[in-house]
Amino acid sequence: MNPSLTWRGVFLALALLLGVYATLPTFLPDPGENPSLLRRILPSKTVNLGLDLKGGIYLVMEVDLDVAVQNAARRITDELRRRLAEQKIPGVSLENENSLEISARLGDPTQKDATVALLERYFPNLEILGSTDSSLLLTLTADEIAQIKDLTSRQALETIRNRVDIFGVAEPDIRPQGEDRVLIQLPGFNDPAQAVELIGKTAVLEFKLVDNGPKTAEEALRTGAPPGTQVYYEKQFDRATGREYQTPILLRKQTLMTGETLVDARAYRGDLGDSRVSVRFDGRGAREFADITERYLQRRLAIVLDDLVYSAPTIRSRIPDGEAYIEGSFTMEEARMLAVVLRAGALPAPVTILEQRTVGPSLGQDSIHQGVVAGLVGIGLILLFLLFYYRWSGLVANIALLLNFPLIMGALAYLGATLTLPGIFGLVLTFAMSVDANVLIFERIREEVRLNRHPIGAVSAGFDRAFWTIFDANITTVLAAMVLYQFGTGPIRGFAVTLIIGIISSMFTAIFASRWMFDLALVKFKPQRVSI
Repeated sequence: MNPSLTWRGVFLALALLLGVYATLPTFLPDPGENPSLLRRILPSKTVNLGLDLKGGIYLVMEVDLDVAVQNAARRITDELRRRLAEQKIPGVSLENENSLEISARLGDPTQKDATVALLERYFPNLEILGSTDSSLLLTLTADEIAQIKDLTSRQALETIRNRVDIFGVAEPDIRPQGEDRVLIQLPGFNDPAQAVELIGKTAVLEFKLVDNGPKTAEEALRTGAPPGTQVYYEKQFDRATGREYQTPILLRKQTLMTGETLVDARAYRGDLGDSRVSVRFDGRGAREFADITERYLQRRLAIVLDDLVYSAPTIRSRIPDGEAYIEGSFTMEEARMLAVVLRAGALPAPVTILEQRTVGPSLGQDSIHQGVVAGLVGIGLILLFLLFYYRWSGLVANIALLLNFPLIMGALAYLGATLTLPGIFGLVLTFAMSVDANVLIFERIREEVRLNRHPIGAVSAGFDRAFWTIFDANITTVLAAMVLYQFGTGPIRGFAVTLIIGIISSMFTAIFASRWMFDLALVKFKPQRVSI
């Protein structure tokens, strides 16, 4: 046999075997905890079903970028206050109350030039709106605000993705939508309340000192909190009655430490059976925590998460290893959720749910059934037409057409792609386009046959002359599908993925596999005329 036929046949067989190998796990039942030998040697990736087929949750969330900018202004105010102390510039008081502006009052007007010089050297992200001999009015620059909003949007997207990944949702679709919105699709996740709790929790972890001033928290609620303090609420749990309640507690406004340096958080049960969350900081965080616990011995340190105090233990000794724990009135499941959001990181700004939909799995089963029936009917009609119209050549086209199935499904499984209902229709469309390529080739071969060309020459000329027509037609469709994938939402992207993979596969089967079968038949049977 011609060596070219042999190596082409081996290549085609390997491609099909790889496709079947990658496709099999998708159609085998879930192995559970004790997989069989077959499941252990097969790949773990499968074709996942999208939200419209499997059911799940669809969320659109909005990130409050204005709050992020305000928080950045507060952090810059604290940094400016620290720099002023380091440079020993006395008498400068700073105020930043829920706005983008920072008011600097100069107790000593002679320190104005030194203050301005410090701003120019260390704070290029601030600009002076107005000034007098005894005050400066500062604000964030437009570039700084734009950068904060961009970074906040990116961080929110990444944090949400980390939380969903840690929680174990298979094949989530999480993407930005505009400047301040995030689109989230969770196939197979059917508890919207838990999803909202998991994704929407801001999870800003702060450590603040409990105020030891003359005023109690109750008095501060009635007459106003003293300067530099703020009333928070501490979560309490009555074990005798099982009732959960909150009590006011007066804390210093200054945040001694945040959860930015946190590297791990895990839920566990305490000695008394209560649920706790242990937290561990990185090297820098451990040093800061050790310094705080040494400096404020015998003081109460409040652990604040999203403006709610979970516990406020007394510091008994210096804690050098950077490990602490949060104890409070929560169940083990709540402790696990808390550990998840802490481990994934804090959202840089509050988020609001704008749209929430739950898709039932029964709709997915109906969609799968109807889509499969429609696809099988369409493909069956195509196969019958080819066999009837092109005779033996139609049989070759039908075999090449069916070879697409393991190749396409194997590629989808290998990539871990998500199959949506539009994706099923994309598969049917690729089968039709595969037929179109064969039709172009067969019509070229017919032209050669009419010119009384020898069957080998007619087949060779037909494939060679149709190649660039097929390539041009398919490459433009691939480019359009890439645009759909880049800018489309979940179902549209599912259609684009199957279309791109299907087009590549159909070109391979129509040009490579079909020609191999033609060449094999011509060499083996030596017909005097092509049955076309």
